[in-house]
Amino acid sequence: MEELQAVLNEMIEEGMRQAVLSNPLKTEKGSKIKITPVLLKGSPHFQETLYRGTQVFHHNCTGEELAERLSAYIRDNFRQAEFVSDTHMVTVLVSKKGKVTIKKKKRSGAAACKGAENGKWEAPAHNRVKQYILEEGQPIDFLVGLGVQTKDGKVVKAKYDKFRQINRYLEFIGDIVKKLPTDREVRIIDFGCGKAYLTFAMYYYLHIMKGYRLFVTGLDLKEDVIDACNALAEKFHYENLHFEKGDIGTYEGAESVDMVVTLHACDTATDYALYKAVKWGAQVIMAVPCCQHEMNRQLACPELSAILKYGIVKERMAALMTDAVRANLLEEMGYETQILEFIDMEHTPKNLLIRAVKKNGIRHKGGRISRTTDFLHVKTTLQRLLEEETAD
Repeated sequence: MEELQAVLNEMIEEGMRQAVLSNPLKTEKGSKIKITPVLLKGSPHFQETLYRGTQVFHHNCTGEELAERLSAYIRDNFRQAEFVSDTHMVTVLVSKKGKVTIKKKKRSGAAACKGAENGKWEAPAHNRVKQYILEEGQPIDFLVGLGVQTKDGKVVKAKYDKFRQINRYLEFIGDIVKKLPTDREVRIIDFGCGKAYLTFAMYYYLHIMKGYRLFVTGLDLKEDVIDACNALAEKFHYENLHFEKGDIGTYEGAESVDMVVTLHACDTATDYALYKAVKWGAQVIMAVPCCQHEMNRQLACPELSAILKYGIVKERMAALMTDAVRANLLEEMGYETQILEFIDMEHTPKNLLIRAVKKNGIRHKGGRISRTTDFLHVKTTLQRLLEEETAD
């Protein structure tokens, strides 16, 4: 087993691409294990996939942990194992009497993985470091200023989720960037900008990377946050990026806006932001709602009482239905609307993005969603505001 342990350590060190453990003992009948390298938050790990009958189990571990687990599996559970690295292939056979036979051969020609000459661990092509819009290793002024990167461009480990979120957000913007005007200055408002990670990212991407002429306003209620954001914008010479203290519902600082962003605006603040976007005729709307309490307070549908009696179920259903109602209302107002996953659930429960792009004067006939809200005995703030606007 000492020889086996040494071989396993060597295979992992030189870049193991795959391992398959099979031919289980009777106690493990009908199971096998497949192991592949993965990157978790930029750090190399291995994922075990255990197949037992119709069930599948996953476990992630480091290379050091994996070597110990493999030894135990071969000693106690499986009679055969195959390991493939950048440069070698190893087959391990265990007899009924427990004798371990190790066969190792070198991979030749095209079979060997490119990059093995440096002897370093490297994920397979589909698991290599993701090519983000804002690249790792390239220092970007606002990311350094906001503490996401170090001065040499390395992503701060504690901020890696934020770095992923920023890039995911820019991917969504990249999908609709052609909908923005190119013959004049683009007016953008970010309602509830907070510390403005995404506001700065949007400005950098659209203005510096894509060359759009912009005037961007970030709005938030916290004066200290606004002061800090303005100081950073001035420091980075982002001349057309400004931050103001103000409330979404009462904001009157613009007559027309091309793009409205509202990320994590609490409860009905999202409704007011969407309403203003519709009034302005904004070409693009991007909203990540937060804390959808309004419908939860109203929801009283007798036909769904058996389901809604569970508080946590009612809360989650109300949040999802709130966003579905908002999306439908935007469609009725002439927008092509999608509800997309913004970021993985493990990083934040506020993970739905409503993205709406205005169509050329085309509106659906109203009333479709009102039949649903009547059935649910609810009326959202956005629904009420739009009805009042129509009545006027």
